[in-house]
Amino acid sequence: MTIDVDIHYLRAWREVLQGCRLRTGELVTVLTGPTTDPRTRAAACLAARDLGGVLTVIDLPAAVTAARSLSPDPLAYVGATPLAGNAVAVAALMQSHLVIDLMLLLFSKEQADILAAGARMLLAIEPPEILMRMIPTPADRERVLQAAKLLQPAKRLEVISPAGTRLTASLGEYPVLTEYGLADAPGRWDHWPSGFVATWPDECSAEGEVVLAPGDAILPFKTYVQQSIRLRIERGYVRAIEGGVEAEFLRGYMDSFDDPEAYAVSHLGWGLQPRASWTTLGLYDRAQTIGMDARAFEGNFLFSLGPNTEAGGTRATPCHMDIPMRKCSVRLDGRPIVDEGVVVAPTLRRNAACAR
Repeated sequence: MTIDVDIHYLRAWREVLQGCRLRTGELVTVLTGPTTDPRTRAAACLAARDLGGVLTVIDLPAAVTAARSLSPDPLAYVGATPLAGNAVAVAALMQSHLVIDLMLLLFSKEQADILAAGARMLLAIEPPEILMRMIPTPADRERVLQAAKLLQPAKRLEVISPAGTRLTASLGEYPVLTEYGLADAPGRWDHWPSGFVATWPDECSAEGEVVLAPGDAILPFKTYVQQSIRLRIERGYVRAIEGGVEAEFLRGYMDSFDDPEAYAVSHLGWGLQPRASWTTLGLYDRAQTIGMDARAFEGNFLFSLGPNTEAGGTRATPCHMDIPMRKCSVRLDGRPIVDEGVVVAPTLRRNAACAR
């Protein structure tokens, strides 16, 4: 079957792969599955070949989680992929210079092994129009790296909100996660589209309450909170979820995994992508997007629960909740970074990098 590729989409892929430092003669493997957008597959392959990459395409069957997951969303049951036990495919990916993941390997052992072998890996599974709106730029990269410079040495994170959030956590045990949309160094994983920074709290250190307010997003539900939900956190775990039917729904979903590690506080960070929109979740059918706009929009506080394996931890729970929250204030060692949803750290203000 021939797929017509929009010239603007092809140019976007060329630009991104150049940003990933693709060079002539490098081995490029495109990983696809049943849900891969054929337009994205075609554009990625054409762009890789046009830039001189030696192309291989590996198409794998449906995810092995189909019988266990409550949702077709690829982030509703993480860690188990069709690569498990497929030594031939894993070997090919480990020998690649650049892996373009159009299926989703996130949180899996196979992804960790491929990155450890030195491959660069770029995940891209959002619809083409979302990808094109958030083509990563040098300014995006610089801003995220400036944020990492603030987060890396920090020892204490505090988050408050007008809705009642009061959360503290010690930092330093785990690395900083930077996502700016370019896999531009050996062993680096990134996600296009993106634009945020995060880290994981020291084990058992997160304490307080997180109050989800109307308008906050819950992923992978891909819904906006309608009534407040209160999460009571002690020694790094959610101990109670209080509120109305939405709280009951969240608790019931997480309980269905029968895994206490699902309630562990995972990565914490904030969004830095000015071209991401808080409203996008309300404009798409749930099956069309994984919600990267919500994760990355500028000034959000990204609160998450579940696994920490991508940070080198041991929590491999398949339940992962990402909850981008609005109007929160984030402080590092008492220093204001985000003030009620507005990025205020001087080095992170829009165009600050260009002004220096």
